[in-house]
Amino acid sequence: MAYRLSGPRSYATSTMTERFDCYYCRDNLHGKKYVKKDEKHVCTRCFDKLCANTCAECRRPIGADAKELNHKNRHWHEDCFRCAKCYKPLANESFSARDDGKIMCGKCGSREDGNRCQGCYKVVMPGTQNVEYKNKVWHEECFTCFECKQPIRSQSFLNKGDDIYCGPCHDKKFAKKCFHCKQPITSGGISYQDQPWHSECFVCRTCRKTLAGTRFTSHEEHVYCVDCYKTSVAKPCNGCKNPITGFGHGTNVVNYEGHSWHEYCFNCKKCSLSLANKRFVMNGELIYCPDCAKKL
Repeated sequence: MAYRLSGPRSYATSTMTERFDCYYCRDNLHGKKYVKKDEKHVCTRCFDKLCANTCAECRRPIGADAKELNHKNRHWHEDCFRCAKCYKPLANESFSARDDGKIMCGKCGSREDGNRCQGCYKVVMPGTQNVEYKNKVWHEECFTCFECKQPIRSQSFLNKGDDIYCGPCHDKKFAKKCFHCKQPITSGGISYQDQPWHSECFVCRTCRKTLAGTRFTSHEEHVYCVDCYKTSVAKPCNGCKNPITGFGHGTNVVNYEGHSWHEYCFNCKKCSLSLANKRFVMNGELIYCPDCAKKL
């Protein structure tokens, strides 16, 4: 707390013109200076010896002719009432009184008692630009990113333990990396085969259309939309000639000597009996059940 004294105090001294004795030494005070202390009249010699307050700084008596300052039952010579740190005279200045009894000017008191910066450990002076975070304080220029060492200032930031990171450094150091472009994924993204992807990187190999939220399939480590897979990748069924996609009805496939069929298309050409998992005879590109093959 800052205080300001009204000014040094001097004891009232007077000169007697009639017979009057000192309360202590009984000397006649006629024509002499005296001090009135607690309704008692005291010569200046006895006052200095018996009544004067002791200066809290120099420990000498504060004589009747000296200017005295007092604060909370403590007393000082005017010249002794100085800042304990910088020795600035404080008789007519604001000051702070510390618990250890020291008197300090406002500036030194703030330095001594103020919050200390978590970066440089110097005092954060009142009125200076500072950052408060989790009940701690930093000079604005000391509140820096742990990685790039640049001041955060008005940027957003994130913490990792006790360390502070600017957004770009946090993403670079801790964010998941896209499986395709290897850059940090800062928001959103999708996961495929336990690998993270940017949504904009997870696209059809052929038409480059984004596949997030749509049906797709993969072939030889590449992903395709349904349409491009049908036209560019899927084998045609040897029976119906439509692409074998593995989507929807009839996902099972029969392969034989370089030819492929939908399982539901793998039927005897003559009697239409399903030959999946059964013996069959192939004549050219046509298949027959054993009975129909004998008839041929």
